[in-house]
Amino acid sequence: MSCGEPHDKECSEVLDHLYEYLDREMPEGECEKFQVHIDECSPCLEKYGLEQAVKKLVKRCCGHDDVPSDLRSKVMGRIDLIRAGETVPEVSVLDQARQDAARNDDSTGARDADGTDAAAASPAEAAESADARTEAARAE
Repeated sequence: MSCGEPHDKECSEVLDHLYEYLDREMPEGECEKFQVHIDECSPCLEKYGLEQAVKKLVKRCCGHDDVPSDLRSKVMGRIDLIRAGETVPEVSVLDQARQDAARNDDSTGARDADGTDAAAASPAEAAESADARTEAARAE
């Protein structure tokens, strides 16, 4: 993508680092160069506007969910590994967090009210179990 005009920053470099720019995660001097490029290059400005709109939509729809601090630290750790060019484990961060939580529950002997192992149930199974207990309590 390019508008055909010469720029200090190449369009590919701007687009490769667009989220760092959007998230204000790049050094101030770099931000200024990106802003100049985006102001001069209509294709990059259009892509910037689209990504900015998506980011606002996600924040509006999902911005109120609390993220467990251990999950956040694991995600940030994976990002650091990727930026450093290191290989990352095959297991997704979310799956790893679930496995860690299950191990923690196992070590503390966490059990549901019906005596079953809480860590062994999938989220759907846990929800069904909770619904069944709620219905049983209402019936009594």
